[in-house]
Amino acid sequence: MVNLDKSIGSVPHGCPCGFLGDTKRECTCSPLQIQRYRAKISGPLLDRIDIHLEVPAVLYRELSGISEGESSHLILERVVRAREIQEERFSRTRIFNNAGMNSRHLKKFCPVDAESGLLLERAMDRFGLSARAHARILKIARTIADLEGSKELRAAHVGEAIQYRTLDRKMVSP
Repeated sequence: MVNLDKSIGSVPHGCPCGFLGDTKRECTCSPLQIQRYRAKISGPLLDRIDIHLEVPAVLYRELSGISEGESSHLILERVVRAREIQEERFSRTRIFNNAGMNSRHLKKFCPVDAESGLLLERAMDRFGLSARAHARILKIARTIADLEGSKELRAAHVGEAIQYRTLDRKMVSP
């Protein structure tokens, strides 16, 4: 299940000192400083950014170790397959990928089941997300499903897409 309570931060959306949520360093900012700092980024601007990712500092020993992660070759194959799915989906339109979908396409290609709909509703209410953010979440969820080779959107896809809206969540509460 998706953790909607995760709250970590960093520059530029965390706080002026840049250490809000840092596990190694303590934030020295007051709640008012954090609120003012975050207010510099307008909601309409954030709505136009599809994916917001938190990238925490990485320790040297983690960088220098041998990774057991997925190979670049396998990732590339999955991306190529997802692009082919999108090319086929939009073959009779002037759209090339999920990002180009309008509201009519979202209804057709991104129907949500009851569980996904409830998850979206909770996120919208909890974080005060806009209609534009809602559309971005659906587009990202569709892409996640395509990368997985799934024809249907599932709650896991929607939940992951919601997690990529960290700036929306951070603007709500420090």
